Amino acid sequence: MSNLSKPDVPRFSVDVYQNEFLPEGGREVNAIVTVTSTGGGTAAGASAASAPDTAVVIMVDCSGSMDYPPAKMRNARQATAAAIDVLREGVSFAVVAGTHQAKEVYPGQGRLAVADATTRAQAKEALRKLTPGGGTAIGTWLRLADRLLASSDASIRHGILLTDGRNEHEEPDALRASLDACAGRFTCDARGVGTDWEVKEVTGIASALLGSADIVADPSGLAADFTGMMENVMGKELADVALRLWTPQGAEVQFVKQVAPTVRDLTDRRTEAGPRAGDYPTGSWGDESRDYHVCVRVPDAGVGREMLAARASLVRPTRDGSAETLAQGLVRAVWTDDLAASTTINPQVAHYTGQAELAQAIQQGLELRKSGDLDGATAKLGRAVQLASRSGNEDTAKLLAKVVDVVDAVNGTVRLKAKVSAEAEKTLETRSTKTVRVKK
Repeated sequence: MSNLSKPDVPRFSVDVYQNEFLPEGGREVNAIVTVTSTGGGTAAGASAASAPDTAVVIMVDCSGSMDYPPAKMRNARQATAAAIDVLREGVSFAVVAGTHQAKEVYPGQGRLAVADATTRAQAKEALRKLTPGGGTAIGTWLRLADRLLASSDASIRHGILLTDGRNEHEEPDALRASLDACAGRFTCDARGVGTDWEVKEVTGIASALLGSADIVADPSGLAADFTGMMENVMGKELADVALRLWTPQGAEVQFVKQVAPTVRDLTDRRTEAGPRAGDYPTGSWGDESRDYHVCVRVPDAGVGREMLAARASLVRPTRDGSAETLAQGLVRAVWTDDLAASTTINPQVAHYTGQAELAQAIQQGLELRKSGDLDGATAKLGRAVQLASRSGNEDTAKLLAKVVDVVDAVNGTVRLKAKVSAEAEKTLETRSTKTVRVKK
């Protein structure tokens, strides 16, 4: 473990958990890389000096379906106002109304406002313009947010997006193109209100833009959720941080996954960073800790040999185009003929392998249920119940119990419920990637 951060930025540390011992002929090295940032911002204690380095755009669904029931639009206005109240002095912000096109609600003219008592009051007054009508084309909302955020020199650029329906007024490829264009330019939290939206669209937005995704089934919960999201944004102090993996000649990264607090596969997000090195984006950081599962394939070596399998570093770009190393840790490989040593699975690796399988089992089980394969769904969701019970993931276990009747959690014996509410199903699918930290 090392910590190389300077005192004017949050301090990062890297801890590596692994069983470095491989049997003769063994080539796969697995490690959990825990990254912790301290001394940065928190919702209650971020330094005022850091706040103006943030820009936020709130995108509110104003399609016609937001009028059914009318409370949905009213709650969305109230939630946006609550989020605006959380903005710190000097933060740049804007509000966008999203339908089949995107419109600036405040401040307008392609610019951002600077948060103070006057602009907050003006913005909340402008929310009266948020009225339902029209379709849904989320890609246009994201591209307008990108243009607005690009007008700021803030390093932390963030979006908050609310939708209540499917992205019906643009092709899936158009949304994907918008996400590709916005990735790396700003982060974004996405929320689905009610139960008529598409989980894969909302979670896809959050995944592509390194934000969070969740369901707010009851519109009355929007204000609390928006407040929490904005407090989290105000706690961010460092943007564009990447996990850099260097591997020696002959070694190759098989995959990189964030595994806590949520499962997110970063493998395909790699950008080359010099000879035998690649960067994986992690987004913005405040006071927090995240875990990453790194798998490296190494060349075969004889018993008694050892090698550095990978160097894991946290880096951020500097003004001159280079990268500053914030912290780093080492992943090792040691070949042994001690069977007990080489067959022991590291507890952190085992835990998060199970958490990733849990998320996959839930998603596959729900898909099989929708397609009518009840036996397949029962098997997958039973396995999910078993994994949730084994790992102590109580929140996911409770959500699963709304979809299946649990006969034996330890063995994963379940029966599908005959009737499942749309809220229960959507909540389970949306939150399937949320994990619990390993018990140290």
